[in-house]
Amino acid sequence: ELKQTPPHCPTLAACNKPLALIPRDWVRESRILLSMRLIDGKQIEKVETGASSEGPLKSVEEWQDYLEEKYAESENEKSVKGNWATNADKKKEEFRNYQDNPRFERVRNFYMENHKNQTYDFVLKMEKKYSRLNRMRMGVWEVLELLDTYIDDSDPDTNLSQLMHSLQTAEAVRKKYPGEKYDWYHLTGLIHDMGKFLGAVYGEKQWCVVGDTFPVGCRFSEKIEFSKFFSLNPDFYDEKMKTKLGVYKKNCGLKNVRMSYGHDEYLYQVCVQNKTTLPQQALYIIRYHSFYPWHKEGEYMYLCDDTDVRMLKWVKDFNQFDLYSKAAEIPNKKELIKYYKGLIDKYFPKVLNW
Repeated sequence: ELKQTPPHCPTLAACNKPLALIPRDWVRESRILLSMRLIDGKQIEKVETGASSEGPLKSVEEWQDYLEEKYAESENEKSVKGNWATNADKKKEEFRNYQDNPRFERVRNFYMENHKNQTYDFVLKMEKKYSRLNRMRMGVWEVLELLDTYIDDSDPDTNLSQLMHSLQTAEAVRKKYPGEKYDWYHLTGLIHDMGKFLGAVYGEKQWCVVGDTFPVGCRFSEKIEFSKFFSLNPDFYDEKMKTKLGVYKKNCGLKNVRMSYGHDEYLYQVCVQNKTTLPQQALYIIRYHSFYPWHKEGEYMYLCDDTDVRMLKWVKDFNQFDLYSKAAEIPNKKELIKYYKGLIDKYFPKVLNW
């Protein structure tokens, strides 16, 4: 049956069979197709990260590269030291200048689509679409290896695959927080971006896979990147939703707030519904690590409850590893695989619903 799959198919989402009916062995073998896509009759050896996702970005990582540049001078990021960190001595002018780069226009267009389409009703629709997690059954390591097929050719800071970058993030965490006490944090660094499954496998558009997340159903903060584009969002003109609290109550807690849909929320639901034993800190990191208006700009605190305030320090701490763990040293996958597979077995069931 594998031969019946179109040889140019960049994602499983483009295949003829419903995802729920695709055998797991086929999923594994499909990685060969993903990494040997034919373009104009010529075989290429790798596929860009998120290349399957429709949208203006060359890769789904470009929005994060933009944020990396923006927050390059932060003292928090400079605190990460050692081989598994970015170059702390790198001057601001050495970071990519998006204003003088074609990438800036792509990032701008991405945010325009994101802010235009991430409405309260859209989020409800996506929650309903993926809430049952009945499309595929795979183990955590299987998913990481599937995502490993995707490589970001557009990023000058790294030519590593998604898995290698995830290992860098995990090892950066592990270096600063060694020992079994924090092994949950090591694993969180490894898996935090697995929700990009939405674009890589299910073919969702870029603007609902990545990007800064933000509450929907209430006033959009002016500190959200490219906030001017919210004027294209119908919720911007809704009498209720354009108020500060919108459909929410003061200090109702982020658990009661609907966020723009993306890989954060999707992976959070995968973890919770598959009964992971990761602690609350890990689940907050997974769910809110892209909520930059909150953990970087201090916005929306009026929606937070006491638990959110306590957990904020962990989300802020993780950001240094999320944005600034790229390094020249390549993780030794063979040496690390046993350790991280052991953590996966400790905190997750063998097979998960996706």
